[in-house]
Amino acid sequence: MQKKKKIRPFDILNYTIMILVGMLCILPFVHLLAVSFSESSAVSAGKVGLLPVDFTLQSYEFALTGGKFLRALLVSVKRVILGCGTNMVLMVLTAYPLSKTKRDLMGRNIYMGFFVVTMIINGGLIPTYLVVTKAGLLNSMWALILPGALPVYNMIILMNFIRGLPEELEEAAKIDGAGKLTVLIRIVLPLLKPALATVGLFCMVNHWNDWFSGMIYMQSPENYPLQTYLQTLLRNFDEILKSAGSDYAQLISMMNARTG
Repeated sequence: MQKKKKIRPFDILNYTIMILVGMLCILPFVHLLAVSFSESSAVSAGKVGLLPVDFTLQSYEFALTGGKFLRALLVSVKRVILGCGTNMVLMVLTAYPLSKTKRDLMGRNIYMGFFVVTMIINGGLIPTYLVVTKAGLLNSMWALILPGALPVYNMIILMNFIRGLPEELEEAAKIDGAGKLTVLIRIVLPLLKPALATVGLFCMVNHWNDWFSGMIYMQSPENYPLQTYLQTLLRNFDEILKSAGSDYAQLISMMNARTG
């Protein structure tokens, strides 16, 4: 007969703290959802809590009118897929050789120094813009991806993870006649899955949240990623709301004109 597990005061305190922290994380999203289904007058008056006030779908109608929201969402999805793929390939190809000793890679410290300097000294907005313009990338998807194609911080995470892998695995593969590329693809990459998942998440969040690059490199609103499109709405909303007054149809038409 099994003994019943005794509930300790520490367990009660631990679960209580976890529940409170969980509520602190979830409640803002519940409030945001309630705001999205509430009338603008109730939102402005601060009457919305965790439940919608004067339920309406006007916010979603406003966001989805004309297909601009869905178009911007598609641009963001494409950027995340292409950007993360580019980041992953370049990070692996850079981290693997830099994880070796100076004996295996001549000038390793010099190469590493070049990458570390980019973390300390930024290239600058104007020089980067001129390079993107001269390369003919302006108003294209690659203008959002190539300037940050190699995240050095994430690359260093991968490099240190590779250093922790047993060297005997690579040595055994080399004895069997495997080349360096084969060792990287067949031996190292399968062992890198946890680290790749981590840095991949970092890259995905970075691409998804970035709105400033779209504002700088995208001349046409049709090419705005979602975050840039939303930033444009927020930037112009107060001004347009004052001029449109309570006329909802006029408000929608003016916002559509401002966002292309």
